[in-house]
Formats: sequence, structure tokens, C-alpha cells
Amino acid sequence: MNVRAAVARAVHAPLSLEALELDEPRAGEILVRVVATGVCHTDIAMRDQTFPVPQPVVLGHEGAGVVERVGAGVRRVVPGDHVVMTYDSCGTCASCADNLPTYCYDFFGRNFAAARPDGSTSLRAGGEAVHGNFFGQSSFATYALCTDRNVVKVSKALPLELLGPLACGVQTGAGAVMNALRVGVGRSIAVFGTGSVGLSAIMAARVVGATTIVGVDVSAERLALARELGATHTVNAGDGDPAAAIVALTGVGVDFALEATGIPSVIRQAVDSLAQHGTCGIVGAAPVGSTVTLDVLHLMTGGRTLRGIVEGESTPSLFIPALAELYVQGRFPFDKLVTFYPFERISEAIHDSETGAVVKAVVRM
Repeated sequence: MNVRAAVARAVHAPLSLEALELDEPRAGEILVRVVATGVCHTDIAMRDQTFPVPQPVVLGHEGAGVVERVGAGVRRVVPGDHVVMTYDSCGTCASCADNLPTYCYDFFGRNFAAARPDGSTSLRAGGEAVHGNFFGQSSFATYALCTDRNVVKVSKALPLELLGPLACGVQTGAGAVMNALRVGVGRSIAVFGTGSVGLSAIMAARVVGATTIVGVDVSAERLALARELGATHTVNAGDGDPAAAIVALTGVGVDFALEATGIPSVIRQAVDSLAQHGTCGIVGAAPVGSTVTLDVLHLMTGGRTLRGIVEGESTPSLFIPALAELYVQGRFPFDKLVTFYPFERISEAIHDSETGAVVKAVVRM
């Protein structure tokens, strides 16, 4: 079928809007008419080859839309269902069997290879193959193919055009707090980086009852939004060492830290802000080969932990509807992060995301 898609053909270059041909759904695949899709910094990193995703490629991995057709064996959805498309997983490896799909042994193959598991691609421009299936969807297009594993049915009463960011950025920040770190009532947390991921973490920390929630950033505007969304304190990292400021603020440091920038020096600051037996989670993606230097004695004698977290360690079919319900209840106002753009302005949306002009750009098809 014919679709319109935004194609990445060069590093640091605007995407080109092109007419492409998309395969009909195979067994286990689902054709979704994309209503809107979020722009994530992972899309920008893939465009710029931070990870070697093959080009030309259709990116996009926060898609929301309506099921048009399904292939044989699909059980989760039927045509007409409203859905969010999230990360893909194999469903059969040891991690998936242990209900840890974010650590699927084929996570990189299923999400970053920009091809089906059998190596085929679903998109073409005339005789030219265009890589698709990015995160099992490639939702920078008017239609996308996803799978039974990475589609989540949502209520038709919800604003579908708003829900795409729940698939990755919002899910990552909120899930890190709720699922991975399991921040509880009365605990303290510092969130380093107040973009869409960090702000989602702050909202989640308020939902679960954390009493000290510190937002850390260099943007006064972002820190003001952090306070509006639940931060009890903010620290401008441009004013000095944020770890020292957090220890001074709390007296001992925080129970939890979440690092959402992927900058090694900031990871060190996050670990240094921990109280005894504190845990720091990393959700910010750093370039391949990045390293971080830590004070081993500080880590060991305080019983502190540094750990990675992928996609908020969520089971999307359960967690995305839960976040949507919290939004309906007025307890998780992630709509305050969103700025909408028409599909024709997708390169502007990406630029504004890259420069920090907006927190979360969402492109309406």
C-alpha cells in the first residue's frame, strides 16, 4: 500500500517526506493508521548514527493510531481498536520468559536493526529498499506495521493523539520510579535532567508518595516546570556541584537518584548525591563506549548501587493503560509536556526537541 513517511537519509540532515510502499501485514503483524507519534531523543541519536542504524530509514517509536488490518495469529487487537505502539521483544528468551521484556536478549535486533527478525524490510521507494520496523513500528509515517508483542490496546475514550509518548519517554521515566527503583512513601529522590523522561519520573515520584523530590537541570524554565509537576526542591547544576547541594539540602543525600542525561560526569554527580544504601538508576543513553569514573570507597562503604534501567522495566500492556488512567484521574498530567506539530513540520519538531525548545514534540498525521 502507499504511505507517506519521513525518511532519514543522512546524518544531522532534515528528514525528507516521501511516498513509499508498505507491505501488507504478514502473520503476527498489525497494520496501524498512525494518528500521532512522539519525537524521542533516541530518534535523533539514530538519525545521527550514535548507534549504527542502517539508512535510509523511517524512524519513530512512540506511535499511536487505529488498527486497520491484522495478519494471521494476531490475538491482542482487532481492526478499529485504538492502540499505542511501544518497544518490541521476542517473547521466548530467558528474560521475556521471566517477564522482563525490556531486557530481551534480542532487544537490539528487534528495535534497532530496522528490519524484520528475518532481515527483510517492509518499505520501498520504487525499487529502493527503505529500512523500517524501527522499534517494531517506524511510526514517522501515515501507516506502520507493528507486532502482537509491541501493540497496546487503549480506551477509545482517551485522546489518542496524546498517548504516543507513553510508549517510550514517559514510560521510561515513570517506570524507572515505579517499577525499577520502586520508590516508596516517604522516600527521597533526585532526578538529574528534566526533559520528558525526567519530568515523568518526577510526576511518578509524587504519585507514589515520595516526600523529597529534587529536580536537577541547568534550565530555569525546566526547573520551574519540575516544581509545577511535583518537585519539592530544584537545583540548578549551573550554580555549582549539584551533589553537594543535594547533600546539604537533605543532610545525608537521597535514597534514590535517576540520571536521565546520559552524560558521564552527571552520572558521577548522581551517584555522589546518594545517601547510605542509596540506588542510582541510569536511563539516559550515552554514546557507545562511554565510561564513567566513580569513587569506589564511596560506592562500597555506603552500600550504594548503580544500575541501568531500560524502558522503565515495564510490561507495556499493563503499565501504559495504568499511566493513562492516572492521567484521566488528574494525577499524572503528562499532557503539560506536549507540543503538537503537523506532519509537514516534523523536521522542525525534531529541531525543537534537539535544542530543548520543547519538552516533548508530538507530530499529528
